[in-house]
Amino acid sequence: MGSISTENRKTLMLFSGRGYPELAEEIGAVLGVAPTPTEAYDFPDGQVFVRYQESVRGSDAFVVQSMTDPINKWVVESLIMVDALKRGSAKRITVVVPYYPYARQDKKHRGREPISARLMADLYQTAGADRILTVDLHTAQIQGFFDGPVDHLFAMDLLATCVEEKYAGRKLTVVAPDSGRVRVAERWTDRLGGLPLAFIHKTRDYLKPGHIVANRVVGDVEGRVCLIVDDMIGTGSTIIRAAEIVLEAGAADVIVAATHAVLSDPATERLKNSKISEIIVTNTLPIPPEKALDKITVLSIAPLVARAIREVFDDGSVTTLFGGLS
Repeated sequence: MGSISTENRKTLMLFSGRGYPELAEEIGAVLGVAPTPTEAYDFPDGQVFVRYQESVRGSDAFVVQSMTDPINKWVVESLIMVDALKRGSAKRITVVVPYYPYARQDKKHRGREPISARLMADLYQTAGADRILTVDLHTAQIQGFFDGPVDHLFAMDLLATCVEEKYAGRKLTVVAPDSGRVRVAERWTDRLGGLPLAFIHKTRDYLKPGHIVANRVVGDVEGRVCLIVDDMIGTGSTIIRAAEIVLEAGAADVIVAATHAVLSDPATERLKNSKISEIIVTNTLPIPPEKALDKITVLSIAPLVARAIREVFDDGSVTTLFGGLS
């Protein structure tokens, strides 16, 4: 139970944190590997305990943890899981974090600020992780924070295929919600056959997180279905403001594609009341029933992650598997 062996006696073992066990089980179902039985609980004072109920010695171990709320608890649990594997003599440990924690704090905007994304990489390395597998980092430079292989997967093809199927024949424009997402939006235009590109030029007040000062749209959006693309939806303020701007500029409709549905309050209420007609996301993070709006379409990231895990285990090329993007 919980493992499979190959001719060279390597064993792939899958381990699930408690942040979002349903995703780990779905990944395991694609792989044909059940998550290893694990005893995990909180002590009365909030400290986390983890113990694996099977031997992990010599295994190729994959720890799957989704960084949902409360994120700090699940970060600590994943670190403890890695430490338990290292002390249990696992041969190689890969941390699978579809949504990388603290990814937005990847550089210092002002003095005396942390670079928390780097700290996360240091913590995983100290705990004993050999490799990190993640999906759609907020910025690609985070890959360089970890002194070891980082498999950076992209959900664009999954999301784009859905857009193509649903909006075939419509006049689409890809919209970057700010200038920092233009490179991502350019990849989308290429993937979708050279669609027009527009972006929102905005000024942000860094003393007030999430507060936008001024905006204007640059590009052709009049009479077109605007596809706003981003890596994540946090409070929803950025994409909703972008939607309002393109609609004011004459857009016919607005849809959104994003990988990570963080949906921090008051995102659900904002999205529900917005003029955005559809929001296409993946299940890198769970969407609880109270946040599952009718206009939200959820695609499974499990097959993509499972294929990458299989490729890592077989010492294949993840880069080749994902079209040279990772």
